[in-house]
Amino acid sequence: MLSNSSKYAIKAVLFLALHSSKDKKILAKDISKPINVPPAYIAKLLQPLVKENIVSSIKGPRGGFYLEEDNLNKSIMSIIMVIDGEDKWNACMLSLERCNAEKPCPLHAALSASRNDIFWNLNNKTIKEAISSLQTGDSFLPV
Repeated sequence: MLSNSSKYAIKAVLFLALHSSKDKKILAKDISKPINVPPAYIAKLLQPLVKENIVSSIKGPRGGFYLEEDNLNKSIMSIIMVIDGEDKWNACMLSLERCNAEKPCPLHAALSASRNDIFWNLNNKTIKEAISSLQTGDSFLPV
């Protein structure tokens, strides 16, 4: 359900949430190695997240990316929506162009409830909550 771009963006944001602050900004190239994504690709993914105030950044010699309290209160779904958009999230699992509730594919009914549950959970899970589970050891992120 998630594109690789969304997965990479989520990993980058969680990395920033764990390792950055307004006083400790991180360059895209320094995010790319720990999450195993090319630096140019991470930089490209972070730009729309900055524009939508999910990630903060400052340009210049002492610049870089970081998260502030406002950023930490954004949902994981907000990252996905910026990167993939609503159309991708609502796309047919069989990639049928005209699949919808009125004209469903054979898997539509079986997957709709699960998709709605996933959407609700990711929309109600903040970045701060995700890193809290990392900090307590209830989850892990190999970075």
